[in-house]
Order: sequence, then C-alpha cells, then structure tokens
Amino acid sequence: MISRASALLLFTSLAAFAVEPVPEFHGSIERLDSALDALIAPDAKIEVLASGFNWSEGPVWRDGGIVFSDVPENTVFGWKEGDTAAKVVLKPSGSLSDPDGQGSNGLAVDANGNLVLCQHGERRIARLEKDGSFTPLAWSYEGKRFNSPNDLVIAKNGTIFFTDPPYGLKGGKPELAIHGVYAVNPAALNVVTLVVSDVQWPNGIALSPDQKTLYVAVSDKENTRVMAYDLQGDGTAKNGRVFFNAQSLKTADRKGGCDGMKVDTNGNIYTTGPGGVLIVSKDGKHLGTILTGQATANCAWGGEDRSTLYITADMFLLRVKTLAKGL
Repeated sequence: MISRASALLLFTSLAAFAVEPVPEFHGSIERLDSALDALIAPDAKIEVLASGFNWSEGPVWRDGGIVFSDVPENTVFGWKEGDTAAKVVLKPSGSLSDPDGQGSNGLAVDANGNLVLCQHGERRIARLEKDGSFTPLAWSYEGKRFNSPNDLVIAKNGTIFFTDPPYGLKGGKPELAIHGVYAVNPAALNVVTLVVSDVQWPNGIALSPDQKTLYVAVSDKENTRVMAYDLQGDGTAKNGRVFFNAQSLKTADRKGGCDGMKVDTNGNIYTTGPGGVLIVSKDGKHLGTILTGQATANCAWGGEDRSTLYITADMFLLRVKTLAKGL
C-alpha cells in the first residue's frame, strides 16, 4: 500500500524559512533541586536556532541535523549546524491531497534511517521511503479510522507505540469513541493493538530505558499530567498510574500542558508542560524547568553523542546543551 507525495520530498529542498524581524525570545533555566546540576550544567544557556513558525512540533535527530514539523503549514523543516535558517525538507507532510490541510506532528526515525510520521491530515502513521513514497503503517482500528495520530515512539524491537487524540481533525468526523494509545509492528501493516483506552487527550509518549514502562503525557486542560503503565509481554499495558501531575504549575505566565516528552539514559523524564520543559526524575520528583515563555510542544535528543536537547516551542526552535544523554 504505497502512495506518492505530490510535492517537495525527502531532504533535498534548499528553500529557506525565515521571518523578519526575528521575534524576541526570553528564557531561563529554573533549578528546583541540586540534582539538576548533574543533568544540565549551571552555566547552560537556551539558544534560539530558528523562529517564525506557525506551530513547531515533533523534533527528531536525523542525518546530522534536527527535523521537525510545522503542523498548520503541512511542512517538515530541517536545521543543521551552520544554517542561518530552517529549510523546507518535506511538503506536504501530513495532508497529501489538501496543501492547506493539517501536516505531520510527531516524527521518529526507524532502525533503517527512515522517517516515520504521525500524519494528521491522512489520519495515519506512515513511513517515508528513500524514493519519496509513503508506506502507510497504521490507519484504522477495528475498521474505523484513527482520529489524528499525534506522537510516537519506536521500541527496540521495532514496535511503534502512538497516541491518537482528536486535535488534528479540524472539522473531520471522529469514527472512534476513544482517544487510544496503540501499537503496530511495521512488518504487519495495520495489525494494530489497543494498548491504553482509559484516558482522554493522550499526547506525548515515551519508553523507559529498560522498555518496561510506557509514559503517556495527557493534555487535559483541567488535569494535565504524565501517566505511567507497565508493558506486558503481549504488548498491552497495565497498572496505569499518575507519574507526575503538572496541573498545579499552570499560571498566567506559564503556558501549555503536558505534551511531548523524552527520556535520558538514566530514566529522567523531560516533558513539556506549563512554562516549558519540565525535568522530572525517574522517581517523579520535579528537578527544574527549562522556561521558554512559550506554549512548548515537544523536545528531542540530538548531536553525535545525544547530549543536546532540541525544543520546539510555538514559533521557536531552541536547544540546550546537557550533561545527560538521551536514549
């Protein structure tokens, strides 16, 4: 089941994306526990790499640079060291028949180096092949189309876990009554397992270093939090529990909720939330926050040694050099 994208494909476009004047950025790193000093050096700074996006999302490190979605612009952008602006690398990214439709959201890279996308407009998970075609991997559950797959994580065995809230429907009709978390093995197209069905507004998703715990960020405006589940041998999840509740952190100055997240090699969680990126220990203790001053969507590890945290925060692409290393 292969379809071909109808516009700029792969990582070949040299079209630059820049908006003048560059919006002013104010950010800082808030330290709540001395344990944060082992993860982010006391003199670490937030760097602005690019700006002017509509809504930046879903970053992932690929081919020596960071790539990320601009969801409303139906575009994947890329940035590498030395670039003065981000460049268009894939357009359309998530709505192939409607250039003005909703683009990709969460991105991942599989073991073969292929980009795997949550495509809002197409309501599916798809893999971008080397020849520029898309291979749909998951598009329905029990005969009903997904809402709008939002974020994903790929396990060591190749299984793709993904969330399916309705944020990207934009007037489309939901066919599923639940906002599920699912799993699919790319070797068996659209053979989908329902992993979690007991939350509304699941968003970001991550795995613990030992692959035994599944973390799901919940973007509920009234109860934003990170859930933890024990993964079972059959691919299902049990023992759902609140790992970290961020609702009390929301203020007029600290925008956003729990959205995208990543994990470092020691099991610490870096989840976007009120104010920016919250750093939470594997025991659920809030160690500090990378304050962006923006509603912050997602983050990803990059660099050759995976010790740089790239952050998509509304109109900005940011980075912070870390002492921790990402999975």
